[in-house]
Amino acid sequence: MRDLLVWIEVSALGQFMRDSGPWTYAIINLSHVLGVATLFGSILVLDLRLLGLWRRVPLAPLSSATAPVATVGFAVAAATGSALLATKATAYLGNPFLLIKFPAIALGLINVALLNLSPAWRARGARELSRAEHRQLAMMGGVSLVCWLTAVSAGRLIAYW
Repeated sequence: MRDLLVWIEVSALGQFMRDSGPWTYAIINLSHVLGVATLFGSILVLDLRLLGLWRRVPLAPLSSATAPVATVGFAVAAATGSALLATKATAYLGNPFLLIKFPAIALGLINVALLNLSPAWRARGARELSRAEHRQLAMMGGVSLVCWLTAVSAGRLIAYW
């Protein structure tokens, strides 16, 4: 882990972040917060719908609106988070929240991939889903919520270790 963090810190991105002045870090940090908020806000709405809230709101149009927003939020959060980490990666050695955040993100992304591959998800706009399919989607929504809440919480707690 140490070698990886050293490599990240001495990278061109790390050098750029350290040499470009305080405004660059501040703007990247703000962009990261906005990316995470965009990602989590859209995921929260969709996951709560999968868990059974707002049953009158059709799932297909809701997911068509929230999924692209979540994708953009994730792209912004990942790009800016990489830059923030590269600034002083070795300072996070031994930080347990870093070791919680990244696996939570990985599990969240795996859950998204499995959701997109599930027959229930693919059929959500084409036909009425069965109770079993609703349960399956609810379980995946719950897993998603736990993963992303964990990632966001651990990410915030990294700064306090």
